[in-house]
Amino acid sequence: MLTTQTRGAFSEKLRAMEPVALPAQEEAALLDAVEEIRELKKKHNAVVLSHFYMPAELQVKHEDGGIADFVGDSLGLSVAAKTVEADYIIFCGVKFMAETAKILNPAKQVLLPSFDAGCSLAESITGEDVRLLKKLWPGVPVVAYINTYAETKAEADICCTSRNAMDIARSLGGDKLIFLPDLYMGRNLQTKIKAETGKELILWEGKCEVHEQFTPQRINGLKLMYPEAQVLVHWEVPDDTVTDALKGAGGIVGSTSDIIRFVGESESRQFILGSECDLGATLRGMYPEKEFIVPCIKCPHMKQITVQRTLESLRSIGTPQERFFEVTLEEEIIKRALTPIERMLAFA
Repeated sequence: MLTTQTRGAFSEKLRAMEPVALPAQEEAALLDAVEEIRELKKKHNAVVLSHFYMPAELQVKHEDGGIADFVGDSLGLSVAAKTVEADYIIFCGVKFMAETAKILNPAKQVLLPSFDAGCSLAESITGEDVRLLKKLWPGVPVVAYINTYAETKAEADICCTSRNAMDIARSLGGDKLIFLPDLYMGRNLQTKIKAETGKELILWEGKCEVHEQFTPQRINGLKLMYPEAQVLVHWEVPDDTVTDALKGAGGIVGSTSDIIRFVGESESRQFILGSECDLGATLRGMYPEKEFIVPCIKCPHMKQITVQRTLESLRSIGTPQERFFEVTLEEEIIKRALTPIERMLAFA
């Protein structure tokens, strides 16, 4: 049973992340679900990995009365998945993230609370597409963003995240790199990579359906309303937005972790966020003394993962329903995708 103190800690943390309080009846139901999840985690030796884009209630950590054992970006969760000691990994993220956890832990059971949690970037490219690119550009290293499915990773030389893409680009030989699938991230990185390494990027046409909505007009309108605010934009935001957003204003273009670190080091008290809505909840929870202006654009795929679906995945363990949540991959795909992922983790 959750003690009154633990339930209170969860509610306090949640309110710090999401200032609008839930109605009492909804909060009580949420607390009951959280309590059962915590009990089932212990019973089945399971851990919960939760992405920064998850709803706030899924980001509250176990020690704060919540359910998440690890909260992070794609790279942080990849590292956690590799080192975790548990029989079951419950992945509160999207499908490609759960696949990465399975590749790194083939002997463990990885459960995804909803297989509707896809990704527009991951779905923009296939393994066959990469094979065709390699025929067009023989010998050119293929760098696959972590936001890809296992079959695509299996065709790459190395994976990357937005946090370590620059380091990986510097490490590879040749004067060209195939970078896929994010067009805007590639364009944002291209200038810096060209200046530092002389390498040119061959890009794919994939786009994040959330980040592409952060147009120059949207961000510049907020800058007019909040002229003192610094601007935080993700690498996946369109390159013309990034150029406009940072022109004449302090701020950063970077990975989720870069953004979090920047806010912690900045003396500014006000920030405009150009990324997924629930990263705003993360930031409010970490920096309650600062203000975040968040155009609330939510990833419809991420939001398929809920506390209730997470509870259902844990309830399924040891029953015939478990197969509806289990992430499975062909052994050959696991073997081939592991190498580029491990090469990426060497830069973590």
